[in-house]
Amino acid sequence: MGIAIFVLSIIIAIVVAGIMRYNEIRFSAIIPTSILIVIAGIVISSISLVPTGHTGIVTAFGHVENQTLDSGIHFVAFWKNIIKMDNRTQIATSELSCFSSDIQEVNMTYSVNYQISKENAQDIYKTIGMDYLHTVMEPKIQECVKSITAKYTAETLISMRNDLSSQIEVLLKSALAPYHIEVVATSIANIDFTDAFTNAVEAKQVAEQNKLKAQTEQAQKNLEAQAEAERQVIKAQADADAAILAAKADAEVQQIGADAAEYAGKKEAAILSNIGKQMSDYPGLEKYYYYQKWNGILPVTMLGNSDNILIDLPIADE
Repeated sequence: MGIAIFVLSIIIAIVVAGIMRYNEIRFSAIIPTSILIVIAGIVISSISLVPTGHTGIVTAFGHVENQTLDSGIHFVAFWKNIIKMDNRTQIATSELSCFSSDIQEVNMTYSVNYQISKENAQDIYKTIGMDYLHTVMEPKIQECVKSITAKYTAETLISMRNDLSSQIEVLLKSALAPYHIEVVATSIANIDFTDAFTNAVEAKQVAEQNKLKAQTEQAQKNLEAQAEAERQVIKAQADADAAILAAKADAEVQQIGADAAEYAGKKEAAILSNIGKQMSDYPGLEKYYYYQKWNGILPVTMLGNSDNILIDLPIADE
């Protein structure tokens, strides 16, 4: 670019000198004007601008010099060229086709956020060039994705998508580190399988759901049957306990009746025994008890056929 401007300035100077000569301007005035034009061309061709987020690599006649330029305006000899290396975070998206461990075809959209090392931009240009994305990154992305995907079955890949992305990212970081390319983040935008495999997975899921539903219904029936059996056991136990309590209550009632009868007999015997003792100690009590029991009817005298027979019934002494 600088050389082009310099050559252009010389051409302009020659043209201007020719015009001035044609107009019969003195030669002494033509030479300074041409020199000024050439100097202006040299100055302009020596100004280089490195955009923000880029690193300038200085080359001279195809040789990379041992200096880099930060973003901004720089004055560089017009015969030198500035290569602007983008060290901002960039994104690369790859459409990949690989296989799982069970030989199922997997179509994947894989995205990588990356950036080159600013400090090593010169080495990257020397060893790889500007097209490091196609030269290094895309082959390494394919290699890492296929390597990790081949470790798992297709069905497993569906359920562990996040883990799969993390494992690929770790492997890709290690693979690109020697090239001074930093992996910032990765993501799996999409995973597709063949229609046959997708239909098989859907059928399996339906079968598992039906199986789970049947197991749930059977478990519910088992719980209900178990609960009913437990209720029957509890009822039978309650009936048995009630019968035992009733029998025990009847026995206790009978025992209480027997105890009461026994107590009454003992009480009567005690009374009689006490009365007998009192009558023996006090003879007059016999008449007292006799009158207590007499109903007020006098004794009846019964006579036989013979007038001579007389039955004399004793009358208690007054």
